[in-house]
Order: sequence, then C-alpha cells, then structure tokens
Amino acid sequence: MYMVSFNFFTVLRDLVPRTGELFAKDGTGYSWAAFGKDCIAGIIVGIVALPLAMAFSIAAGGSPAQGLYTAIIAGFCISLLGGSKFQVGGPTGAFVVIIFGVIAKHGMAGLITASVLAGIMLVIMGLSGLGRFIKYIPYPVTTGFTAGIGVLIFSQQVKDFFGLSIAASSPAFFEEWSEYFRAFSTLDPITLGIGCGTLVIIILVRRFYPRIPGAVAGVLVLTVISWVLSLPVETVGSRFGGIPSVLPVPHLPALSWAIVRDVFPDAFTIALLAAIESLLSAVVADGMTGDRHNSNTELVAQGIGNIVAAILGGIPATGAIARTATNIKAGATSPVAGMIHSLTLVLFILFLAPAASAIPLASLSAVLMVVSWDMSNVSRFIRIIRTAPKSDVSVLITTFVLTIVINLTFAVEVGVVLAIFLFLKRMIEVGGIKSANDELIKKLAYGDLKNRGTATGSSKALYSKDIEVFEITGPFFFGVADMLQNTLRHIAKTPQALILRMHEVPAIDSTGIAALESFLIQCRRRKIRLIITEIHGQPKKALEKAGFINTLGTEYLVQTLEEAVQKADKKNDEP
Repeated sequence: MYMVSFNFFTVLRDLVPRTGELFAKDGTGYSWAAFGKDCIAGIIVGIVALPLAMAFSIAAGGSPAQGLYTAIIAGFCISLLGGSKFQVGGPTGAFVVIIFGVIAKHGMAGLITASVLAGIMLVIMGLSGLGRFIKYIPYPVTTGFTAGIGVLIFSQQVKDFFGLSIAASSPAFFEEWSEYFRAFSTLDPITLGIGCGTLVIIILVRRFYPRIPGAVAGVLVLTVISWVLSLPVETVGSRFGGIPSVLPVPHLPALSWAIVRDVFPDAFTIALLAAIESLLSAVVADGMTGDRHNSNTELVAQGIGNIVAAILGGIPATGAIARTATNIKAGATSPVAGMIHSLTLVLFILFLAPAASAIPLASLSAVLMVVSWDMSNVSRFIRIIRTAPKSDVSVLITTFVLTIVINLTFAVEVGVVLAIFLFLKRMIEVGGIKSANDELIKKLAYGDLKNRGTATGSSKALYSKDIEVFEITGPFFFGVADMLQNTLRHIAKTPQALILRMHEVPAIDSTGIAALESFLIQCRRRKIRLIITEIHGQPKKALEKAGFINTLGTEYLVQTLEEAVQKADKKNDEP
C-alpha cells in the first residue's frame, strides 16, 4: 500500500505545472516587471491569433466563433496547466484536414465526441509517461504528413480565394479540383483582388517588417479597403452571421457506443497530432530560450484543454509553433503571457465582435495559403529527398501521398508502421551473430587464454575442430533470434561444445528468450554442450526470470571466455 501511494505522489510531483514557479518563495518568484512584459507579449500574441483562429476553424468546416472559443479556452488551460513556460495553445493547421473529415462524416456532435476522446487519450499519455517518447516519431513521418496537410489546406482555400460559385466542396482532393475546374468560369475578379492584395501585404511585411504580424496587417488593410469601398465580396458576417458577443455555455452531445466506435480512429489521430505538434512546439521554445519543458505535464494540459474546449463548443487545439515563437520574441517571461493572450481574445468577443463581420473570406484564405506554404516547408522536403537514405525517402513520400490521396488518419498510421519496420530493420542490421573462432584461436596463439598444459599449436587444432564460438551483437530481438535458429545449420561438423558470447547484448525480449530455449533444445538433440558467457544486465535478469538459466544449468553460465573454453574442453561433460 505504501509503495502504491509513493508512486502516485511521485507522478503528481512530476506533473506540477510551470505556473507553480510564480509562487516560489526562494526569491525567484513573479514580479510586477515580469507581469508587464507578459501583458505586452500576451496582447501581441492575441492580436496574431485572432485571424488565425477564425481562419483555421472556417477551413475545418466550423464557424469563426468556434476558432476563437478554442483559442480562449484551450489556450488558457494549456498555459495555466502546461509544462512549458512559453507555449501558446489554440487551433492549428495540423487539425484542419482531420476536423473537416470528421464533421463531414459525423457532424459537429461527432467532432465533440472525438475531441473529448482525444483529450482523454492525451491525459493518459501524460500520466503514463509517454511524453518523452512521442517526440521521437520519425522525422520523415512528421515531415511527410505535415507537407501533405499543407497541400490540402491550400487546396481548400481555392474556392474562397477565387470567389468560385460552388455549393459545397468535396473532401476528396481530386474531386475537389475537378469541381474547381468546372466552376472556374464563375471566378470573381474582386474577390481574387482582395485575396491577392492580402497575400502581397503579408509577403512584403514578412520580408521588410518582420516584427509586424503579416497576417494581421494583410487582413486589417484589406478589410478596411473592402468596407470603405463597399466591395461586393463574401465576408465572415455574410456567411456566418457574425460572431456572438458572449462566451459559450457547456454542452455535451448525446453519447452512444456507435458514435464512440466510429470516431475513435479520428480521435486517436487528433491525440497523436496534438501530442506531436505540442511537444515539437515546446522543443522549439526550449531552443529559443534555453528553458526545459516537462513533456508529460504538457500532454496532460493539452488533454484537459481539448476536453474543456470541446464541452464549450470549440474544436481541437494544440501548441502553436508560430504563436509560441511570437510570444517569446515579444518578451514573454512566464505562462501568464499565454493566459493574457486568451483574455485579449475574450475582450475582442465582448467589445469588437461586430467588427469581425466585415473581414473578407478571401483575406482569411490568403492567410491560410501562407500557412500552408510554411507547413509544407518545401526546402526541408527536398533536402530529405536529396540527402536521406532511400528508406527514409520512401516513408516521406508514402506518408505525403497517402495524406493527400486517402486521408490523414490512414497516412499517419501507415507512416508510423513503416517507420517502425525501418527501425527494426536497422536494429537487425546493427545486431547479428558472427563466428568468433578466429578471435579465439588468435588469443590462444598469443597465450591470452590458458591452454591447461597443451601446446599452442595442438590447442588451435583442438578448438577449431571441437569448439564453435559465436558472438551476438546488438539487442537480441526477433531478427537476431531468427539468425540464431539458423546457426547450427551452417556448421559443417558438429562440435563437442558451442560457446555463445553475449557481452555486446544490451537487451533481450521474449522472442529472443524463446529463440535461446529452442536453440538449447537443438544443441541437446545433437549432443552439443551449450555454454553462455559474458552476459550481464537486463538479458541476465530476463533469462533468470524466464527460467532459462535453470534449464541450461548454472554451471554453463560463465563470466569469461577463458572459463567458457575450459568448460568446453571437458569432453566427459554431457550436455
């Protein structure tokens, strides 16, 4: 009972949010000067998040209000409870495609269910300590599906950017572009001008005035122009009826096992994407500040943020790399800046919500086109193709193509499976079984091993004929286990003893143990004495626990190669 309680409180101690540092009593606590810096940074990030939150939600099939609710609620929870001092949470481009698909198949109720499930999964990941492993998802996988998401986001913006008259776009990539080509004659020059104008301003601001948020500048300028000139373009107000000037109330849809079962794969993808992107964002923040985040605490906060946001009418959220970087550059000192960012958006909803009605949808589409370009990271994509091993390139291309052609859930699953197989292939290539007889004879010739009264030359002859020495290198997993099963088949003459050296085996799994048991049976059938030497650490404990060492006989488990040779030379011993 004591042990269970101790472990439980140890987990809780490690999951203390970074906001706890604000109340430190050792002189390193919070100050009014730090609060002032956080207020400035939070307001700047809130202004940056405003158009992005609405744009991501609209692109995903939701309303602009849902995007703002998500940035407020999930963003506040993530900053309050998270494991990073500088993380800013909210809706991001990574979720656009998956949310769009969930809403198309299961409606908004299905999305809320998937978001709650994803939040629960994230909390479990954090509590179980998986945070430190999630960040090791292979680089080609994350690059492949991120680039694929970028292409899909760009594709979804074509309709609003060009002002095409299409009732409802197909979620399938090729069908969507077929509709675009058929509707190209309905292109609206004024809408296209608004989109291009926003795009140009964003690019110019990012190039010559990088300290100014390009998205905010582009949307603000073209919104003013559109309003002053009364341009006949579709706006947030004309399509969605504006943004409510009140905060949402909690609401849970009617849950059923059928809905949970249907959305579970999508929920898993949302949880995995949230974990990957949030931890990647936290790592970027660490690199910019020299800080060190707590991965597991961050995942728990992401989970809670997604659950609360879903209940209050939001969409999935995660750590946003661009907003987090903006937060740091603006001078943030603590998680308070992220909470101020959320409060800034609250003030916008309460006092400036009607102003959002005038924002042209073409401007928001231009913002997302820039986001899609940033996500695709073409230079990084090309660099991997040019410099990475063919196996990594195949994973990259496969994940990228499947994201576009099939769907993101399937692409992530296949990409991770491919990466696992590649990892196992490389582990097998690193490990293996090799004959060590030549090494043994060399040691005998130079007197490194005792010959027990025999001449060196005769010892070489004796051992080369009657003793076989094999060395296992690397982790003893199923690939190496299969090699071991084939070892006896390649021995020309049956020896009196076989020495298995394991000094380079750091770990063994159940398949490796089963292979050793089978190998021992083969040796005994052929009257070969099996001797294991130089085993240590985890492999020894695992073999003891499995009962293999008792079956082998403790006398046949020796410490050094010298002892193994002496044991093998005792011809009267029966295996």
